[in-house]
Amino acid sequence: MRSASIARKTAETDIKLTLELDGVGKSNIDTGCGFLDHMLTLLAKHARFDLDVYCKGDVNVDYHHTVEDIGIALGEAFNKAIGDKKGITRYGDTILPMDESLIMTAVDISGRSYLGFDMPLRAKKVGDFDTELVEEFWLGFVRKANITLHIKKLAGTNTHHIIEGAYKSVGHTLQKAVKIDEAFKNEVPSTKGVL
Repeated sequence: MRSASIARKTAETDIKLTLELDGVGKSNIDTGCGFLDHMLTLLAKHARFDLDVYCKGDVNVDYHHTVEDIGIALGEAFNKAIGDKKGITRYGDTILPMDESLIMTAVDISGRSYLGFDMPLRAKKVGDFDTELVEEFWLGFVRKANITLHIKKLAGTNTHHIIEGAYKSVGHTLQKAVKIDEAFKNEVPSTKGVL
């Protein structure tokens, strides 16, 4: 089973997170931020990852620490769950329409962390959620997951649809990349022999 549990406690957040890569997309999310709960539920569903996240954070200040620290914890869990990377497809990409918006995502489970984030958003907030935190979440995630991830808005103006499309698209892309290729199940997909 490719799974991991992470407990992360700082002065700002207390997080308990469990990730199962070979799941069915079920999730139990309680972050104290309704919009983030919804985005993580979408991510799990479209990745077909089973994901449990509980966070008690300083949301009375704002959502920044909660969002960033959950991204970090999820990245740590992903890196741990993926293990030695034997047999994984390694790459994935998706172009996903979300009503009038169009999102492109691509991933390389490379052992090198990089985020290419090109998602200009018109609105500064969705409800009480600061939209600048979307990039903070994915930065925290890729740094700890040790992956290269590109997220690009190709079309659209509705900020909610763009962000929702991004989480769905990343989920779908990650699902492709972590899938075991039976023809290569005992090999690391790199000429170096390690990722």
